[in-house]
Amino acid sequence: MTLPSTMRHVELAGFGAPEVMSFTHGPLPSPKAGEILVRVEAAGVNRPDVAQRQGTYPPPKDASPILGLEVAGEVVALGEGVSEFALGDKVCGLANGGGYAQYCVLPAGQALTFPKGYDAVKAAAVPETFFTVWANLFQMAGLTEGESVLIHGGSSGIGTTAIQLAKAFGATVYTTAGSAEKCAACETLGATRAINYKSEDFVAAIKDATEGKGVDVILDMIGASYFEKNLAALAKDGCLSIIAFLGGAVADKVNLSPIMVKRLTVTGSTMRPRTAEEKRAIRDELLAQVWPLLEAGTVSPVIHEVMAFEDVVKAHQLMESSSHIGKIVLKLG
Repeated sequence: MTLPSTMRHVELAGFGAPEVMSFTHGPLPSPKAGEILVRVEAAGVNRPDVAQRQGTYPPPKDASPILGLEVAGEVVALGEGVSEFALGDKVCGLANGGGYAQYCVLPAGQALTFPKGYDAVKAAAVPETFFTVWANLFQMAGLTEGESVLIHGGSSGIGTTAIQLAKAFGATVYTTAGSAEKCAACETLGATRAINYKSEDFVAAIKDATEGKGVDVILDMIGASYFEKNLAALAKDGCLSIIAFLGGAVADKVNLSPIMVKRLTVTGSTMRPRTAEEKRAIRDELLAQVWPLLEAGTVSPVIHEVMAFEDVVKAHQLMESSSHIGKIVLKLG
């Protein structure tokens, strides 16, 4: 296969609103040892992309400065030592950057073959949210069968993934969302109770639903503004797992005593700083435990809208509006 020397990709004129993004041509990336080069057929749009565009989530020094953390497409080149994939394989994966482009380098340990029956658009809607939810909800917070979980932002890409996975592994799921339509969508996906945070106090609703006990685990993307409420909503020996700070990163005058009284655990992580070995371990568990659920249709990515690559500005505007339910995917021609 003869590859071009250049490719089309999104570039940033600076940090700021979606309009700082435009298209340009640049050199084709080359896979290093342990990496594969993918001809991108579809790319997911995620909150970290928005944060990077705004200047608050910089890429690692050794990563591509191009936006985009998840892609799906065809393997067109192999780096030294890669034996688990072959040219022509259809893969999706978690990129360290560079996804908003015609070609993207993926570490082989962060790539997965398409689930059976999936096309590129559907496969591109999987990696970022499934890696994040698996690592934070199951590996770190230890959610298990028979436990209860509160998932904030239930209608987001992360939320729709977390609801389905928690339900599939036998947990009782509660969630928050910002409209009646979003709450209904969350309950359709498997939430026992969706709480409209604009009209209800989620702590009171959780206490009512659990007969005063609280939930075993909370997956939170809000941060500071929910911190004290989250502690109140947890049961004894519960765990709060924080994955983003949409409501701020600094909490003032918080009463920490519930952590001691209820023996709570507070944890959190972001995916980008994790080592290649840690990401490979997540990938391997997804292949073993989640891919069968995707292939059986028990769990499926929720896609709100598929947009042309050329509409990347509109895709970011939609993401920032928070009017979507599920994932936004860019399709490359």
